[in-house]
Amino acid sequence: MKTIQHASDTHLIHSFQDGNSQAIEVLIARYKNKIFSSIHFLLKDRYLAEDMFQEVFIKIIDTLRSDRYTEEGKFLPWAIRIAHNMCIDHFRKVKRSPAIRCSDDLDVFEQIIGVEVDAEKKMIVAQTHESVRKVINLLPPEQREVIVLRHYGDMSFKQISQLTNCTINTALGRMRYGLINMRRMLTDQKVAL
Repeated sequence: MKTIQHASDTHLIHSFQDGNSQAIEVLIARYKNKIFSSIHFLLKDRYLAEDMFQEVFIKIIDTLRSDRYTEEGKFLPWAIRIAHNMCIDHFRKVKRSPAIRCSDDLDVFEQIIGVEVDAEKKMIVAQTHESVRKVINLLPPEQREVIVLRHYGDMSFKQISQLTNCTINTALGRMRYGLINMRRMLTDQKVAL
């Protein structure tokens, strides 16, 4: 029999809706790094991102409890869409335009690696990831947004186009030009990946 840790997202959602609070804990643990990373890239502030992350999961929990969740796709893209919309709402409130940057106090990539390496390798990896983060910060906001949603949110280009109110071709173009720009900047900086 499958343990709750290995259950599908759909099973966990139904289990939570049937009263199993452990099911939502598993979903949060499963996706917290990706959702937090996408929020942090949008907000550029670790503490604000932590608050927003909590608000996002409160909204997710409320939506699941009230049976308003429709299984149109995967849980993660749906959760990322909620996080993205809440970040946009935040920017509307403070009348700033969203830009995706990463502050120096969080190394998102260290969370992804999840393996121990010796000190020298760790330093090389940290320097490389710092260079990549700097390059991401230099991209135009539309390109940064698509790269973050695709990479961290595991969203399809169709989902990205719907979320950002652009065509699929525009989302694909932004991704293409974003990657071209990143490669060019990394080559100019002579960063080996």
